[in-house]
Amino acid sequence: MAKKRVLYISSEMTPFLKVSNVGELARVLPQATQEKDNEIRVLMPRFGCINERRNRLHEVVRLSGINITIDDNDNPLTIKVASLPEAKMQVYFLDNEDYFHRKHVYTDENNTFFGDNDERTIFFCKGALETVKKLGWQPDIIHCQGWMTSLIPLYLKTLYKDEPVFRLAKVVYSVFENQFDEKLGKEFARKASLNSIDNKQVSSLANAGCSELYMSGIEHADAVVKASHEIDPEITKFLKKLKSKPVIEHPESGEDVDIYINLYDTLLEQQD
Repeated sequence: MAKKRVLYISSEMTPFLKVSNVGELARVLPQATQEKDNEIRVLMPRFGCINERRNRLHEVVRLSGINITIDDNDNPLTIKVASLPEAKMQVYFLDNEDYFHRKHVYTDENNTFFGDNDERTIFFCKGALETVKKLGWQPDIIHCQGWMTSLIPLYLKTLYKDEPVFRLAKVVYSVFENQFDEKLGKEFARKASLNSIDNKQVSSLANAGCSELYMSGIEHADAVVKASHEIDPEITKFLKKLKSKPVIEHPESGEDVDIYINLYDTLLEQQD
């Protein structure tokens, strides 16, 4: 197959941040895909515990200046970038002072789940897509990894379905073990709709927990990756009902990228 443009969107990535297994896979897979002569881009949040000076982050002025509106509140989006010279990769970081400038990632110093993780998720998912629009870079594959990216498949199939930059893109969603037990609140579905998505399409997100986020990502993706052996049994049942989309398992070695490349090729062959 011809060279592909693959966009990876993850909530964490080593060496910048690793809270779960997402971080390691988000580091290895883009590089391996790039080494197969594909063009890649990587997006992640700029959580406050990521040291800007040590990691040499700097603002990309031409991409910054977007406002992400949630519940009629405008939240400015700043884009920063850092390079991984050994991998010849650039990573774009989505930043916002209110949502991300904290010492901790998903919970506070007392291990209490942040009350605004619902809005942080919405901000990151919509912000990622707005960033790609502003880049003017048209991906063939959009690969989302982890619970904090779970709204992106939904948004691509609804709010952004007619955007030229995303019109031909296929969406892959990687599912991991459940990473929190809390709920995102009764207002999450309404907020996530961004006043534009039909209530029926977000009804499953009412007071959603991690499993519900995963199922939303799975439902709206074109293909699914089982990236953990400890996936919630309810998610496994949900996956077994899928007959119209490919489902693969992350290889045991963790280094065999061909299974991913083959999946991407299969999806692109299905394009009209």
